[in-house]
Amino acid sequence: MKILSMSTATSDLSVAIRQDGQLTFAKMEKNQRNHSVDLDPLIEEGLKETGLTLKAIDRFAVAIGPGSYTGLRVGLTTAKMLASILGKDLVGVSTLKALALNCAGRNALVVAALDARNQNFFAGAYRGQEAVIEDGHYALGDLLDQIKALPDQEVIFTGSDFTKYADAIKEGLAGKQVTFAEGDDNLLQAGQVALLAEKAAPIDPDQAVPNYLRRTQAEYDWQKKTGQAFEADSAYVEEV
Repeated sequence: MKILSMSTATSDLSVAIRQDGQLTFAKMEKNQRNHSVDLDPLIEEGLKETGLTLKAIDRFAVAIGPGSYTGLRVGLTTAKMLASILGKDLVGVSTLKALALNCAGRNALVVAALDARNQNFFAGAYRGQEAVIEDGHYALGDLLDQIKALPDQEVIFTGSDFTKYADAIKEGLAGKQVTFAEGDDNLLQAGQVALLAEKAAPIDPDQAVPNYLRRTQAEYDWQKKTGQAFEADSAYVEEV
């Protein structure tokens, strides 16, 4: 199986190609915020380096959220378009699950998180590829309470820069061994998205929407105006 994966969920832009279980291309442009302009050239670079065409790709995979509202739309719109036009599989992969995979195999609970400001996080906790705290939007204290209730003695935090919260985290998890991932283990990598996409179930491109884990401002405004919760349907289209 040939999988082309992409991540535009954070400020880092990443594209990878995985062929028959082997990663044959992976490139990341760090702190690159113009994803709508730079994603297509990076895809073209990957295809050129591997000698593939878009038609040869069997499955398109994308980090579907949580993450930057605009960034998620860029990646998902591109993946949806390619899958629809070429009649290929589309797979959406949890941003947090892909992040956690950076630290898999260390016999520890891996907490993957993205800073949502004001001591709030988009976070999930994983043992290997099993979610033991579901992806969600958590206040730091609530997240620590859930982690503390788990039997795991070693906990690794990956994703956000946790250094400014290190003392609070260690205090909240007193009695557990807490470490923080370093370097590229904190980065969302399209190669991990591709690996998870190998065994994931495809989704309908026409029904795929980003998994924000928190309502957008437009949804807040809709509820304020109408008194009803916003619900996307098959006619819902997000603009990039």
